[in-house]
Amino acid sequence: MGNLNLGLAKKNPNNEFYTQLPDIERELDHYREHLKGKVIFCNCDDPELSNFWKFFHLNFSQLGIKKLISTHFVYEDIFIKGETYKLEYEGGNDSDTTVGVKTILIENGDFRSKECKEILEKSDIVITNPPFSLFKEYVGQLMEHKKKFLIIGNKNAITYKEVFKLIKENKIWLGNPFANGNAYFRVDNPRDFASGVYDPKTGLVKFRNVGWFTNLDHKKRHESLTLYKKYNKTDYPKYDNYDGINVEYVKDIPCDYDGVMGVPLTFLDKYNPEQFEIMGNEIDLNIEKGRGYINGKRLYGKIFIKLKKGEIK
Repeated sequence: MGNLNLGLAKKNPNNEFYTQLPDIERELDHYREHLKGKVIFCNCDDPELSNFWKFFHLNFSQLGIKKLISTHFVYEDIFIKGETYKLEYEGGNDSDTTVGVKTILIENGDFRSKECKEILEKSDIVITNPPFSLFKEYVGQLMEHKKKFLIIGNKNAITYKEVFKLIKENKIWLGNPFANGNAYFRVDNPRDFASGVYDPKTGLVKFRNVGWFTNLDHKKRHESLTLYKKYNKTDYPKYDNYDGINVEYVKDIPCDYDGVMGVPLTFLDKYNPEQFEIMGNEIDLNIEKGRGYINGKRLYGKIFIKLKKGEIK
């Protein structure tokens, strides 16, 4: 059933998005110190198509990587049969991305298969763009195997109970935002997208609600958010059903309020664990009616935070 689910996920057009090389280069520049001497595993990447494989292969010596591994997935049913394999590269000819030791796999490359789990155990860092519809399960496996990772996901995953718990406990966090907040992906089978999303000239789809998720530390995570607004009851009304104030925009977080504040999900792009404490969201705080209300009006989902004592001005 696991292989079937992954097959259906891979055949789902919502999962068939190929990451652009410039986006990979831009993000990986923040993690170079983490890569030296490490075994990098791209377990959702066809090496013939993947820009993750291409990036690490071309920069193998420069980054000081120990080994690069990619597993190719093939969906099989009664109509489709194919060969899946593992490709490994340990240096020698970085410029030729076809160079690598190919090993045929018995199973079909499902990241949850026994073969792929065995490879995962021998790897240090997983870096890839997994199927969005399997994101929760994918992250769960990485945490279970205590692996370092840098992966792409829909930011709606922040609202998943299991994922938010990890963010709250500072076990995972967001990476650096995509340039100008836009992520561009190549698609093989374009379908009907909203106006301005798909560009037929470039073959790229644009998304704003996509980000990097990681447990590798990076400098931006420790940059403090500049706060200058002062608290007042008019601009920061209290919730009807929770002891906290509502903040409409991240830039408007007051610098002098010592209580709980409800802020937009986009706060996590600016979250510095030395500056703020995440209290929870509507679900794990068990907020009445499941969402914050002000004057009887239901608000958008929020994350509830507090300034740390030394940060209150």
